[in-house]
Amino acid sequence: MSQVLHTPPHSPAPADEDDLAALAARHGLTVSGARPSLPEYVRQLWERRHFITAFATAKLTAQYSQAKLGQVWQVMTPLLNAAVYYFIFGVLLGTKKHVPDYIPFLVTGVFIWTFTQSSIMAGTRAISGNLGLVRALHFPRAALPISFALQQLQQLLFSMAALFVILICFGVPVSISWLLVIPALFLQFTFNAGVSMVMARMGAKTPDIAQLMPFILRTWMYLSGVMWSISKLTKGDNLPHPVTIALETNPAAVYIDLMRYALIDSFHSSQLPPHVWAAATGWALLAGVGGFIYFWKAEETYGRG
Repeated sequence: MSQVLHTPPHSPAPADEDDLAALAARHGLTVSGARPSLPEYVRQLWERRHFITAFATAKLTAQYSQAKLGQVWQVMTPLLNAAVYYFIFGVLLGTKKHVPDYIPFLVTGVFIWTFTQSSIMAGTRAISGNLGLVRALHFPRAALPISFALQQLQQLLFSMAALFVILICFGVPVSISWLLVIPALFLQFTFNAGVSMVMARMGAKTPDIAQLMPFILRTWMYLSGVMWSISKLTKGDNLPHPVTIALETNPAAVYIDLMRYALIDSFHSSQLPPHVWAAATGWALLAGVGGFIYFWKAEETYGRG
């Protein structure tokens, strides 16, 4: 009597990952949320430029929609800050005695610093504060921190009308040098957007960093010559040379000094740090390009987890 051997059926061997990848490619399938190449990412971002501007404008309009004074707070907030700083630093500490046109000097510094501060704070929460949008729609995530930086630029431009009135009221004449505001703001916006993208990536991974940023930004403000003159402090040999270099090349101080030089006739070129336009351009390129690449490298991770 012959014996029949019954062998259990073999389960199919798992498909090799390379075979699956080839199969997916053959049928035009791609990884969901995969990071595109850098040129493709830039192209996608440019295609959504209208979304970026519309999103920034909508956020700006909604920012004070619940307040009775509405958009007036765009001007009132930095002016109230300037009033407090004037009382503490100008009157109590006597800083105004050593700085010509101290009120225009102070108000310009406060307005320009607020632009950088608000851009970075908004950028820190750009991803972590908009997870619903990030998870629901497919778009280049860099659109969010850039749109928040653009929102703060729009707010600054709205407030600049009040700044010009203040300058004229305190005897600062209108000058051709005011046109330098355009390249100075362009460089500052590029810097702000780049830092915002860096902070957006960090804030997406560690949301608690948003709680730490106000303390870091407040310290940075005190080191940036918003209420006092860096050129007066660094004059002579009172400070170690590395400290002088650090104060003069501080990016926030560089952009503030450029705006003061453009707007205030008593703020002379001798008060600017050496090679100030080169420094402003260098910071803009370093932060803008470096921040964009740093943000792009983590594109696949945003909204996950």
